[in-house]
Amino acid sequence: MTIKLIAAFLISLALTSAAGTVLIPILKRLSAGQVIRSDGPVWHSNKQGTPIMGGIMFIAGTAVSIFAVGYKEMMEGEFDHIFVLVFAVVYAMIGFLDDRQKMLKKQNMGLTALQKFLLQLVAAAAFVVLMSYSGNLTTALYIPYADITVTIPAVVYYIFAAFVIVGTVNAVNITDGVDGLAAGTSIPVAVCYSLIAAMWGYATLGIFAAAFAGSLAAFLFFNFHPAKVFMGDTGSMFIGGAICAIAFALDIPLILIPIGIVFLVETLSDIIQVTYFKLTHGKRVFKMAPLHHHFEMSGWSEYKLFAVYTAVSAVFAAVAYYGAWLRY
Repeated sequence: MTIKLIAAFLISLALTSAAGTVLIPILKRLSAGQVIRSDGPVWHSNKQGTPIMGGIMFIAGTAVSIFAVGYKEMMEGEFDHIFVLVFAVVYAMIGFLDDRQKMLKKQNMGLTALQKFLLQLVAAAAFVVLMSYSGNLTTALYIPYADITVTIPAVVYYIFAAFVIVGTVNAVNITDGVDGLAAGTSIPVAVCYSLIAAMWGYATLGIFAAAFAGSLAAFLFFNFHPAKVFMGDTGSMFIGGAICAIAFALDIPLILIPIGIVFLVETLSDIIQVTYFKLTHGKRVFKMAPLHHHFEMSGWSEYKLFAVYTAVSAVFAAVAYYGAWLRY
C-alpha cells in the first residue's frame, strides 16, 4: 500500500510538472489572463493578465496517476477513487464555465452567485445519491474525538451533506486569493487523507489522495509567488470538490472542521465582514475580507501568508488525523 501511495504521488508530480510546461504557453496564446478585482489590494494590479485555468494541470496529473496506479483495484471492482474524481471534475467544469465567462467579459465576474449555487447544489445532490446507491455513504454521523456515532434520518443527512459540500467548495474558492495559498494549504489535507485511507484500508481513496498531493506540489512550482499561472475557479472548485468528496467517501464528514480550518476561517471572515457592514451601515471588522487580504493590508507579504497558512493547515491536519485514528 505504501509503495502505491508513493508511486501515485511521484507520477502525478511528474505529469503535472510536464503539463505545466506545455499548458502555460498555450493559455498565454489564448489570452486566458486573470482580471484583477478593482477593490482588491492595489499591489495585485501587477498580476493582471497572468494565465488562469492552470488547475487543468493538476486535474490531469491526478486523473492519469489514479488510473495508472489504481488499475488493479478497479479490475477488482473498487471505484471509490473514480467516484471522487468524477465529482471533483464536475465541480471543475462549473469553475471552468465561470472562468470562461470572466475571460469573455474581461472582468472579475463570471457566473452569477445564484447560477453557481444551483449548479453546485445539483452536483452535490447527485454525488450524495451516487454514494448512497453504491453503499459508500451511510446516515451514521461519526463525531471525531468523542468517538461516537449518531444515526440521523436519511433526508436530514442528505440535505446536511449537500450543503456541507457546497460550503466547502466555496470556502476553498475564497481562499484562492494569494499566490500558492489554496494549493499550499490543501497539500497537508491531501497527505492527511492518504494516511487515514491507508490506516483504514481504503486503498483507492489513499491512491487518489496521494496523487492529489503530488499534483498540487507540482502546481506550486508554477503558482508560488510570483505566480506564472493561477488555478482559476477551474482548479479551486476541483480542490474543494475533492476535499469534501474524500471526507464523505471515508464516512467522516465532520473531519472537515479541523482539516479544513483555514478554509472555514476564511469563509467566516467574509460572512462577518459583510454582515457587520450591513448592520452598521458601512463599518468594517477587517481592513478587507477575506482574512488573507486583511493580513496583506496589515503588511504581511505573500511569502509570509503562504508560510503561516500552510503551517496552520499542517498542524490541523495532524489534529484531524488523531481524530480519525481514535475511530479504530
